Amino acid sequence: MILAYVDHREGAPDDASLEALTLGRGLAEPTGRPLEALVVGGAGRAAAQVLGAHGASVVHVVEGGGLDGPYAPEAWGAALAEAIRASGPALVLAPGTDRGHEVLAHAAAALDLPMAANCVRIEPGEPTVVLRQRWGGTLLEEAEVDAPSVLCTVALHAVPAEPAGAPVGPEVRPFSPAIPEEAFRTRVVGRVEPDRRGVSLAEAKVVVGGGRGVGGPEGFRVLEELAELLGGAVGCSRVVTSAGWRPHADQIGQTGTRIAPDLYIACGISGATQHMVGARGAKRLLVINKDPEAPIVSHADWVVVGDLHEILPAVVAAVREAKGA
Repeated sequence: MILAYVDHREGAPDDASLEALTLGRGLAEPTGRPLEALVVGGAGRAAAQVLGAHGASVVHVVEGGGLDGPYAPEAWGAALAEAIRASGPALVLAPGTDRGHEVLAHAAAALDLPMAANCVRIEPGEPTVVLRQRWGGTLLEEAEVDAPSVLCTVALHAVPAEPAGAPVGPEVRPFSPAIPEEAFRTRVVGRVEPDRRGVSLAEAKVVVGGGRGVGGPEGFRVLEELAELLGGAVGCSRVVTSAGWRPHADQIGQTGTRIAPDLYIACGISGATQHMVGARGAKRLLVINKDPEAPIVSHADWVVVGDLHEILPAVVAAVREAKGA
């Protein structure tokens, strides 16, 4: 059996979890193994139909004993460890998010099992062979994992989240493990949401990014205008946040947000390795840059060499005309 830990928000599974579930389905179907999912908190019951649409035949809902409350990494990891002990899956998957890594790491520690993080390919066997990202995605490592249950997180955007060809109506099974009180010593006690309008950077289908070449905070106005016209979001490079031009929430990169838009328009960005790690999920990359030798050019699908301060207003005008805006 393959078990996928699914993260959710009030019953809505996140995209990264659906990506992990899709990878798990691709491994389960050829071997005839069942694919099951696990969610923490009673609100996770609302995710069952979506998870069934992505191939999960059983959804385990962990609830009771404080597990319906706020996120508590040690307690959630302990709950997942108990589920693994009870069902003995050959492979356990989790999304390659901060929370997915954290929960699976706590489960691995509780079970004294190895864990492979940020996997882009998994070949089950004895031992299981994984291809995983290292050094922020700049290096791919092939490794062998020999364990009764192999625990892996799936690198963000390693596979697209796709529904199953034959969705199933999953069986929902409640699971109430006994978790010691000390496991709840670390937990979320409050949440402050960023003051942001429109689509989020991580979920945007179009991202307009700016780097040092934008020139300053005021230079982002035209980027914001273009992003609004295209129904997208504005991002930036690390040098921009370091200069205080944009908040860290807008940063794309290894230490920022990892994006996977249909189109990424990079304006005045040199393309340092750390930035490209965050943008590697983009399906198409349009670069606008004065320097035809900038590192980002080698990654681009299309390149416009020139002054972005002249090019972007012309692009905005053309888009407005095309939309009749």
